[in-house]
Order: sequence, then structure tokens, then C-alpha cells
Amino acid sequence: MRLPVLALSAAALAAILTGCVVAPAQPVYTAPPGVAYVAPTYVSPGVGFVWNYHPRYGYGWYHPRYGWHRGWR
Repeated sequence: MRLPVLALSAAALAAILTGCVVAPAQPVYTAPPGVAYVAPTYVSPGVGFVWNYHPRYGYGWYHPRYGWHRGWR
């Protein structure tokens, strides 16, 4: 009696976990040569934004699709 219950619960657990998706880890950021790293002063404005260096304005939040936060070009 125990074996069918364990087999059924194992099958149910396997079916539930097949849809799990794990997001890949963000790459570690390194500052360009000759540039001092500046830590963020406020939280990320949304999902997908990364702390990046802009050659003219310095550091800021950047999104690959939406561009720079607060309108940098």
C-alpha cells in the first residue's frame, strides 16, 4: 500500500517541478580601465536594468531595450 502512494506522490512532484525555470545569474560587472567604480545611490528602477558606465555621464541604470534611466542618450 505504501509503494503506490510514494510512487504517485513522486510522479506528482516531478510533474509539478517540470515547469520550474531558473533565471541565469547576472554577470559580474567590472569597471573600464582608468575609471573608478561608483556604487548605485538608489534601487534598480525595474527588472532588466543593470548598473553600467556611460562614457559621458558616468554610472547609471541601463536597460538593453529601453536605454538609460532618466533619459541619458
